[in-house]
Amino acid sequence: MEIDCLPFYKTGYFSEFICDYLAEEPQVQNFYNRFPDLKNFEAQIAEKATSFPDENREILYDALQLQYKGFEVSNETQTHLKKLKEPITFTIVTGHQLNLFTGPLYFLYKIVSTINLTKELKKAYPKYNFVPVYWMATEDHDFEEINYFNFRGKKLKWNKVASGAVGHIDTKGLDEIFEAFSNQIGNSTNAIALKQLFEKSYLEHDNLADATRYLANELFGSEGLVIVDGDDKSLKSLLVPYAEKDIFDQLAYKKVSETVTKFDELEQKYNVQVNPREINYFYLKDGLRERIVGQDDTYFINDTEIHFTKEELQKELKEYPERFSPNVIARPLYQEVILPNLCYIGGGGEIAYWLELKAMFEAMQVPFPVLLLRNSALVITEKQTEKLAKMNLSVDDLFLKQSSFINKKIREISNIDVNFSAQKQVLEEQFKSMYELAEQTDASFLGAVKAQEVKQKKGLDHLEKRLLQAQKRKLKDHVLRMTEIQNQLFPNKSLQERNVNFSELYLELGENLVPMLLDTLQPLQQEFTIVKM
Repeated sequence: MEIDCLPFYKTGYFSEFICDYLAEEPQVQNFYNRFPDLKNFEAQIAEKATSFPDENREILYDALQLQYKGFEVSNETQTHLKKLKEPITFTIVTGHQLNLFTGPLYFLYKIVSTINLTKELKKAYPKYNFVPVYWMATEDHDFEEINYFNFRGKKLKWNKVASGAVGHIDTKGLDEIFEAFSNQIGNSTNAIALKQLFEKSYLEHDNLADATRYLANELFGSEGLVIVDGDDKSLKSLLVPYAEKDIFDQLAYKKVSETVTKFDELEQKYNVQVNPREINYFYLKDGLRERIVGQDDTYFINDTEIHFTKEELQKELKEYPERFSPNVIARPLYQEVILPNLCYIGGGGEIAYWLELKAMFEAMQVPFPVLLLRNSALVITEKQTEKLAKMNLSVDDLFLKQSSFINKKIREISNIDVNFSAQKQVLEEQFKSMYELAEQTDASFLGAVKAQEVKQKKGLDHLEKRLLQAQKRKLKDHVLRMTEIQNQLFPNKSLQERNVNFSELYLELGENLVPMLLDTLQPLQQEFTIVKM
């Protein structure tokens, strides 16, 4: 196995905002607390230790014991659960939707990044404990985003009508997906293991939250991963004072809006990832998850007949905190309130919206966590590596847009020179003497010379493109093989990790897949990882 790395900015798949964050550019520094360097965690530990109450640890431990009831818990996870009660224990968190059968590959990369960071922190700060946490996004209600996974270029979709929080959705109908998947993967040892994993996860559990917990626990339980479901009354009781400041004082809206304005004022004009609402909570009940909208002193549940006075909503919040579901702005705060957390690990889009939230955290008097961009990787199989070698293709070239990739390689392998730079240079030398002559006459002749130069350069550009197209036709078999391997590694002209399901790699690597990723991905390296099998 060969490991290589590429700076994120060279891949062409990460925003300017994220690249500037990784480069610690001055204009971004006001939007985060501490940069993800190992040395910065000492101060983060000290800050969190003095702000996280011991009683919160007890509530968290008790809630997790109930959440894990009925599941087989590894010794490593059970140890981590117990350690959460100790004031010297801190968490590293990643979060993800309940995508069917994990969805894209980066689900695994997120959790591996989280586990590996806890190991690095333990080496650097041995007197503390560090627990990896996967936060299940059970309260999301966008079922269409999670009801499928891709396998070998085909979408296996769960056709079901569903509403409300996805964690509550029953698993009826997934037997059809299981059959379709089983028919495609064959009967190798690894295929049988995948079938059993899908069957036990989705056909032996009643709802999507339990199914996802089982699946993640099977994949990472031996590493001590702790899985948290925020859809929990006891945990949400800790959120009540912060929800009151959001709903009744609009504190989150004011502070995040101030930050969004600062984004707009920057010369780069960074794109705003999410915009705050005046109230950043949904009302969650009986298959319903709808926004809370305030008007004067009355609070309406969007698209329903339900409404409350201010006093009634305050009472509802205190008596039924489980009915209040934070949105994308409020959820990060909820996480940091109930967990002794030091760092959040997420993708580029997630880190971008977290960077909008620092002022809100300060106003709420909750420590803002370190933000770490998750590991990204391109895994190239042994057969694909052999193909690349035969065609003399570098991995760096594969990250080019396909047209640029083809043009670059055609110029390299062509038996004639398809680059007219030398001819353009000769042309410029010829026109140099023409300009000297023109300067001795009037301005109109100088303009005519310039126009003729531009015309002839355009003519050379046109001829160069014609010649390149002719060479593409002549070398069409080579072009076909090049584009085929690039399309395999970058399906839909996007990163592999955003399209391919882990099952495709599991069929080749089996139970060695997760250990390989744990050995390979280094979260604080902050570069794109390329794995050649």
